[in-house]
Amino acid sequence: MTAANHPPEPEARPRAGAVVVGASAGAVEALSAVLPGLPAGYPLPVLVVVHVPPDKPSAMADLFRMKCAVAVREADDKEPVAPGTVYFAPPDYHLLVGRNGELSLSSEEPVLFSRPSIDVLFESAADAFGPAVVGVVLTGANSDGAAGLRAVRAAGGTAVVQDPATAQAAAMPRAALAACPDARVLTLDQIAAFLRDLGDRHD
Repeated sequence: MTAANHPPEPEARPRAGAVVVGASAGAVEALSAVLPGLPAGYPLPVLVVVHVPPDKPSAMADLFRMKCAVAVREADDKEPVAPGTVYFAPPDYHLLVGRNGELSLSSEEPVLFSRPSIDVLFESAADAFGPAVVGVVLTGANSDGAAGLRAVRAAGGTAVVQDPATAQAAAMPRAALAACPDARVLTLDQIAAFLRDLGDRHD
């Protein structure tokens, strides 16, 4: 039997990478400068946590479905991650991705008063995708995402932070940079271009 015919290891990481994005205060404006720039056929999944009120439906997926060339949906539990799709965490659930590339939703305790938590998503994606994960921290008013971005870098992944000087709320990108000082610091337009280029270079 050739190596090509061997079944995959049960704990093997998915071959494809992923982009994980966290945003809070100012999220709609920031994401509107980034996500619509992804072309149809984008080869990576994009998993997004936005701090939204826990007690009412989120309009995020519907809003960005109208703006984007890629598929946009609210994540479902046990759903396999697909390329060219943006997944938003639903209100009041943590969004995680497993090593088998399957999404899961959790109602465990909030992290930094947030559920969904950016840290929870980023840490699970770092474990699932290792060096093939790209973590992006955008505008926000707390420190959620800092520990998660550090986990992304520790796994060999790429860390991107919105330039705090351009953020509607600078606390979150500043905290992310304090935790991950070697992160790429980019404007929203530069982040959009970086993600497009990442797709173009994806094998």
